[in-house]
Amino acid sequence: MLRRRANGESVEQIQPDLIIPTGKRKGRSPSVAGVCRALAEHAKREAYPEAVEQAHTDFVELRVGELSGPRAQPQTVR
Repeated sequence: MLRRRANGESVEQIQPDLIIPTGKRKGRSPSVAGVCRALAEHAKREAYPEAVEQAHTDFVELRVGELSGPRAQPQTVR
């Protein structure tokens, strides 16, 4: 999908060729909105990999009860 998008194809052109591998919609194509959401999520992961990793770590810690509340926000320098 990323390669085709980089080659200039639109989401509407790519979407019919995609197949959902598992779940309730297994074997069907995702919606155009679903493809757009996946592309946006990928872009976020590429732009902010350390933030995504920290969010995953925090989620795991919350699930096992090691994190009691929200983390303190780092101070930004202006």
